[in-house]
Amino acid sequence: MNKYLIFRTDRIGDFLLTAILVNSIKRNDPHSIITVVSSIKNYEYIKSFKLIDEVILLENSFLNKIKLIKHLRSIFFNHIIIHDSKNRSSLVSLFLKYDKKIISDKNSNISYINSIKDILSKLNFDFNVSDLDTLNFRLYDSSKFSDDDFVLFHFDEKWFHQDYIKKYTYIEPSESELVSFVNLLSLKFNKKIVITTGVDCPLILTKLNENNFRGIVKIYKKLNIFDLENLICKSNLLISCHGFVSHVAAAKNIKQVDIIDRSYNYSRWTDHFRNYQSLNRKTFSELSTDIIKLL
Repeated sequence: MNKYLIFRTDRIGDFLLTAILVNSIKRNDPHSIITVVSSIKNYEYIKSFKLIDEVILLENSFLNKIKLIKHLRSIFFNHIIIHDSKNRSSLVSLFLKYDKKIISDKNSNISYINSIKDILSKLNFDFNVSDLDTLNFRLYDSSKFSDDDFVLFHFDEKWFHQDYIKKYTYIEPSESELVSFVNLLSLKFNKKIVITTGVDCPLILTKLNENNFRGIVKIYKKLNIFDLENLICKSNLLISCHGFVSHVAAAKNIKQVDIIDRSYNYSRWTDHFRNYQSLNRKTFSELSTDIIKLL
């Protein structure tokens, strides 16, 4: 049995890219043992993936790194893959026992899916489109929400200039613009609209409630990551600003409209996305009109 050690010490959305690599390895080498070194941000999430045999937390402290190195040095790995391109991951790997080490390409002009294919080539493995289905083997309850046949509008901090990257184009809606957009969206699809938030609930949703939307809206505030993922997987369409939710929709082949900023090359992250359309950030009145037209 070949043993693989994969470093992914950053965020949850980033791990969903690594999950493609994990799927590929397990398909090509079914008896492989895969260990993932995680961050505190993605540790619990990675543990829910059945194809991963062990998840180890790397905390950003000297003592933790020493303990981790001591633990990992007792194991011989056939392959070590630094998939997060982090210096801390490379540093820990220097002290380990292995046959082959692969470091993911940092070149921002190379898409992650092509980087994964390059890693697979170095492992003498092939890539299959089925490897994109990263959410098929999970350890969590998907029956919590009975809703189905709805459009999901993920309304998190990325819609608010003060709470996000301030050089990005301003897209924050007024109360009337938000209500008008959601009503038009419901008329377009003749479906219920589900609105979800990030960890912090936008102030505008403390002023508005489901009654402001003619009974066509269900609002879920501050969901944990598993419940949010669950709702996305049950939806017919996701409208959001690019992030973890975009990767979930792509993994389940859910139709999505991704709001991005023209100043950043998102194709590095989205080249493998299926059922995907994007729009550049602009004032909400213009953006909401473009979304309705696009659909």
